[in-house]
Amino acid sequence: MSEFSPPGPAGRRLSWDPRSEPCIPTVAIDGATAHHSLRALLARADELAALDCASPGENIAVIEHLLAICFASGTCPSSDEEWRDWIVGKQDLGPAAAWLASQPAGSWDLCHPTVPLLQNSCLAADLAESGTGTAQLIIEHAGDYNQHFDHHHLELDNPLPAAVAFRATLTQHVYGLYGRARMSGARLGAKVTNLAAGRLTGRIRVVALGRTLGETLRLNLYPPDGPGGALNTSWTSGIERRTFTEKAKPRVPRSSADLHSALGRSVLLRTGHGPYGQIVVDKVLIGAGEVLELDPDRHFQDAVFSTTTNGVRKPLWPSPSRALWQEAHALYGAVRDDRTGLYARLRSLPYERKGTGAPYQLWAVGLLANKTLPVTWTHGAYPYAPGMAAHLYRASRRGSDITEYIARALKNAAIVAADTAFPAVRAADEAGQVARLDARWAFWPTAENPFHELLDEVVDRGPEDDDPVSEPLVGYALGLRTTARTQMLQRLDVLPPNDRNHRAKARAVRRFDDDTSGDWAPAELRGEIAHD
Repeated sequence: MSEFSPPGPAGRRLSWDPRSEPCIPTVAIDGATAHHSLRALLARADELAALDCASPGENIAVIEHLLAICFASGTCPSSDEEWRDWIVGKQDLGPAAAWLASQPAGSWDLCHPTVPLLQNSCLAADLAESGTGTAQLIIEHAGDYNQHFDHHHLELDNPLPAAVAFRATLTQHVYGLYGRARMSGARLGAKVTNLAAGRLTGRIRVVALGRTLGETLRLNLYPPDGPGGALNTSWTSGIERRTFTEKAKPRVPRSSADLHSALGRSVLLRTGHGPYGQIVVDKVLIGAGEVLELDPDRHFQDAVFSTTTNGVRKPLWPSPSRALWQEAHALYGAVRDDRTGLYARLRSLPYERKGTGAPYQLWAVGLLANKTLPVTWTHGAYPYAPGMAAHLYRASRRGSDITEYIARALKNAAIVAADTAFPAVRAADEAGQVARLDARWAFWPTAENPFHELLDEVVDRGPEDDDPVSEPLVGYALGLRTTARTQMLQRLDVLPPNDRNHRAKARAVRRFDDDTSGDWAPAELRGEIAHD
């Protein structure tokens, strides 16, 4: 019996199968929460509103896995025209659930001794020697290098329920960060310690959300690239995979199912029984996984491409200095202009108003990291209604431009105030004095909700309105200006009351008012309509 799958009661081998185990948290249309098996998710997809996993990245990883199952089972449209029919006709995803039920039980067993689900059993000999506690499996838990310095956090005995470990493993395959594995390469080869970045690490993944989980899956399915059936369930089953004695040669995905189920890590989990007889994971080992050769035209259905400052064209990436909502116009620009892929299909959908609110959301998710250290998930959902891409692009672009302009006006006001209040400040202290009076750090977080409200109002006005954007933009701009001015005054209140500081406040306010009302300011800040 293998090290990582000890016998259960009465000598029976442990077994845990996500096809039948309630392992995925969901929210139903009526708001009720529950856990469902993979089969139930697909069979009841149109009764469920959304997934409700522990993090945005985990939600994305589960969606990727469900898409892979749909592609492997042939439950996907054969053309863009059929895709539209699937969306309008609410095509049933039950065949994917039936296909899943028909697969051999051994290939879906998290505890299998030779082909464990999502894992590489070749790591078995290393698990006893190098395996750690479960912290390294969960991206958010394994990121604090200060805690890892003495390995105390890694070695913490904190068994995970099998369902949690299953979802965390899916997330590792998709979002694992590059770095060095905490294991020896003596047995399998030195390259097993070289962790490459996961397939979605370093870029924004965009998922079109519908009103139900079923609609979400249908929206993100597409005409398949390659044959069905090529699902990656275990490292040691299916295709011949890389070895670790030499540098990995990236391989081209065989199919859409292969792409969405790629094993980005070699993972091995040791399972056992918890105190109440439930199956838990108490030890983990993670090594290098597959490296894919991806073609942007074939394998980046959702990517929104942008150009870096040095002229490199790459998918939109998470930024630590720029909020994701400030890039919403790039998503709408893709819907407006792309000729193929997800956004072109979304543009082709017929418009049908059904009450207020957008029928779809463009949900963008990225993992912010500092080299090998995960920092936080960045994500946002932006409304989309067919026929309104150009309107939403204008609203989001102008809205972002207006917000940035107000932020610059706040900075200018802080500089004027600091120059007046601290005329003899040393050059080394100047930046700190300006930062004390700079209201931008309070302003940016408060600007996001009005931005979402702006987009919602544009959608509610609908394409029937000749200009659903201009009037909401004026209200948005004037509201943000008032908020920013209030925050600036609050920040200037830190100056003690004296003649010099009164002059500093007055000059800062005058500079802000001039910047936000002059002819050079965005027209909306003057209460006017921009003609662009």
